[in-house]
Amino acid sequence: MGILSRASYVIRSKVNTLLNRAEDPTESLDYSYEQMRDELQDVKQGIADLTTQKKRLEIQKRKLEENVEKHNRQAREAVQQDRDDLARKALEKKKSKMTQIEELEGQIADLNDTQDQLVEKKNRLQNRIEEFRTKKETMKARYEAAEASSRVSEAMTGVGDEMEDVSRSIERAEEQTEEMEARSEAMDELEETGAFEDALSDKDSIDRELEGLSTNSEVDAELETLKGELGKNDSTAENGAAENTDAAVDAELNDLQADIDGADLEADLEDGDLDAETDVELEESEADADEPRN
Repeated sequence: MGILSRASYVIRSKVNTLLNRAEDPTESLDYSYEQMRDELQDVKQGIADLTTQKKRLEIQKRKLEENVEKHNRQAREAVQQDRDDLARKALEKKKSKMTQIEELEGQIADLNDTQDQLVEKKNRLQNRIEEFRTKKETMKARYEAAEASSRVSEAMTGVGDEMEDVSRSIERAEEQTEEMEARSEAMDELEETGAFEDALSDKDSIDRELEGLSTNSEVDAELETLKGELGKNDSTAENGAAENTDAAVDAELNDLQADIDGADLEADLEDGDLDAETDVELEESEADADEPRN
């Protein structure tokens, strides 16, 4: 097989495959049915034309038969008038017309036979068309049922162009969703690490570290200040507590003094030991009051 033959074979094979894929059996059946109906119409038209031609021959035959009768009368009249020559001419014309009539009768007979054959063919073709129409509708119904069943099976099993497109759409959606989630997490991570600020700032890493140290120093100084303020407040609180203690001691001394003043002064003067004990108590109270101050 030569190169051209192989190329021609391959091209025909490809074209045949494409045609098989593109061919719809229902459309082919409908087209065949229309073609058969066109043929039937052509047969009917042929029968009509043949009948018309036959009618023309029959009309021409009738005219010739009329001429035959006319020539026959002419020949009789000529014989009655002793004009044999005219009678001969009339009979010759009559003979010619009868010959034409015979030829026409043969043609008409042939046309009748042809017409009968065409009518018979027309009837057979019409019957075939009716049978084909019934078969066509049956085949179309079977094909449509098989096609619907195939689509349902493909949908159930997830096979087919449409279901494959749906599966691909779901896969693409999942991929895009995962990509967006990863991008969102990356943005969050970059924002936490300060990469966005680094990208927007014109300072290098050394400047940022120095600024961080300066910020830390300022924070430490402020912390020391807060600590100092808190320490001052603690001292003030301690002083307040000491003052509260002194006030309590003074109040207690005042109460003791009032008790002493309200007692019987005369009994106290007589009893020298009581005075000594009172003095000792006063001294101890004063000593206790002086200890927190120290």
